[in-house]
Amino acid sequence: MRTSVSKLLAGLLLLLLGSCYYDELIEEEVPDIPDTEEISFATDIEPLFTACTACHDGSVANPDLRAGNAYDALVPGYVVPGDAEGSEFYQKLPGVGHPFDPGVVLTSSEIALIKAWIDRGAEDN
Repeated sequence: MRTSVSKLLAGLLLLLLGSCYYDELIEEEVPDIPDTEEISFATDIEPLFTACTACHDGSVANPDLRAGNAYDALVPGYVVPGDAEGSEFYQKLPGVGHPFDPGVVLTSSEIALIKAWIDRGAEDN
């Protein structure tokens, strides 16, 4: 009886340890956007916020990222033109440091595009 219980406990322990396996998060390197590539807020940046407006719609969470409102809501309150790393908006992007899982995924290229837009002065063009 004691042997059976020991074997059962050992088997359960192995199952438990096996279920603790996880993949290490591999961070993608954010690519550089060439300085020659023009970035437009209206056509390149604002469309990335479509999925974000479920929460950032002007009533639930700030900033208001709805089309037509996003630029004025972001600059200068959440975006420091010329300093992506110092901008609260960039620091809290999904994939950079959003405080919880918003269910929105930005690719490394999209993050790089937003970073380049901010670093280049966050123009509304």
